[in-house]
Amino acid sequence: MNTTHTVTPELEGLSPEDQAYRMRRAKKAGLSAFLGGTLEYYDFFVYATAASLIFPHIFFPDGGENDVMTLVASFGTLGVAYVARPFGAVFFGHLGDRVGRKTILLATLVLMGVATFIIGLLPTYDQIGIWAPILLVVLRLAQGMSAGAEIAGASALSTEEAPVGLRGFFPSLSMSGIAAGIVLASLAFLPVSAMSEADRLSWGWRLPFLASILVLAVAWFVRRTLEEPEDFQEAKREMDSAEEKPKAPFLVMIKTHPIQFIQISILSIQAVTNTLMQAYGLAYATSIGIPASTMLWVTIMGNVVAIFTTPAAAFLSDRIGRKPTFLIGSALTAVMIWVYFIAISTQNVPLIFIASTAILGGTYVMSNGVYPSWFSELFNVKVRYTGVAVGLQVGIMLSGFTPMIAAALVGGTPANWGPAAWLVSGSLILVTLVAMTTRETYRTPLAELGNPVSYTEIAAGLHHGSRR
Repeated sequence: MNTTHTVTPELEGLSPEDQAYRMRRAKKAGLSAFLGGTLEYYDFFVYATAASLIFPHIFFPDGGENDVMTLVASFGTLGVAYVARPFGAVFFGHLGDRVGRKTILLATLVLMGVATFIIGLLPTYDQIGIWAPILLVVLRLAQGMSAGAEIAGASALSTEEAPVGLRGFFPSLSMSGIAAGIVLASLAFLPVSAMSEADRLSWGWRLPFLASILVLAVAWFVRRTLEEPEDFQEAKREMDSAEEKPKAPFLVMIKTHPIQFIQISILSIQAVTNTLMQAYGLAYATSIGIPASTMLWVTIMGNVVAIFTTPAAAFLSDRIGRKPTFLIGSALTAVMIWVYFIAISTQNVPLIFIASTAILGGTYVMSNGVYPSWFSELFNVKVRYTGVAVGLQVGIMLSGFTPMIAAALVGGTPANWGPAAWLVSGSLILVTLVAMTTRETYRTPLAELGNPVSYTEIAAGLHHGSRR
């Protein structure tokens, strides 16, 4: 999948030097998206793993015989970040569409990395009582604010930098970065899981959180060299020269792209697959006797494969379209999740590896690898960051609480895993139906993406030009 000599319609007519320059910009944007995704999901999965294995023991009072409620409380702190994500999407999305993509992507990067590092320094419940879970929730909210805008911003920027014919490929690198982040987090927890329980609960759990500062440093170094996309710069000049300044991008987006906003809010629920497998799947498997180290290796294998298959699926969508690729992936995942839970409930380790890898590295990437470009392509450049960020987080917020809901529904009865599978399968059936109604965009020129947005007309309240 070498893009070095690819000449797409938007590059035709340019000199070889200009073509090379444009491609370098696209590759740098893709690398930035990859590293941002790596940091975000390294932090996310370190937290999800700790919420499954560590936090119920050190950040909450002893649940005695009611271990299920302690686990539910721990997963509740995982879920609160998803409540913060829409607020982060509105706040940072507004700034991203007004100030610029690069500046806000630097801000979200630092917020995520620093919050994760500080979690690794927190005192426990035994040391400061109720303040321990309170501080944990505050930092988790900060992570949620950052995550609410990170992927949307990286997707918008890399979509705007990529030429037609590669607009699926480059934004998907953020999803490859997510897979890489999960692999790094799993590897970081392997030595922790091998420690004695006393060492693991006293200091060992802190190491993966403190190590996040290294990922932050690398991502910052690359991201600070980015440039603003030309398409966005032109839109910003129009905004700055408008006699009547437009309303907040969120209000403009709702007025001009209401259907697209509703569509991606529902389509983004596809993230329930990853959230439930990585958090609740781990907790469920260990509760019935499968070693945590085994499940970590299951996660590592699936996500190592996903690092490579995600851009391959996105590249496929550059050839056959966003919609068919997304539809096939979500429909197949709705079926495969049942195989995954059957494998865990029967403690069939080889089948667990096969099912998890088939989902994480196969069916799931067909939808997950396509959405960064597809969602971005549904919006006009003037409201793209806001539209993708807010719409994405509305759906993802719902998926954030599924581990807690699954833990409550399944309870202490391992054989009662059906509700957990239905949470994923039912959500994906809805996603598949909505995907059928969504506009195909893979061949649309960059300047024609989304619905028309005139700052002058919007400010005057006269804009009626939405295409649906």
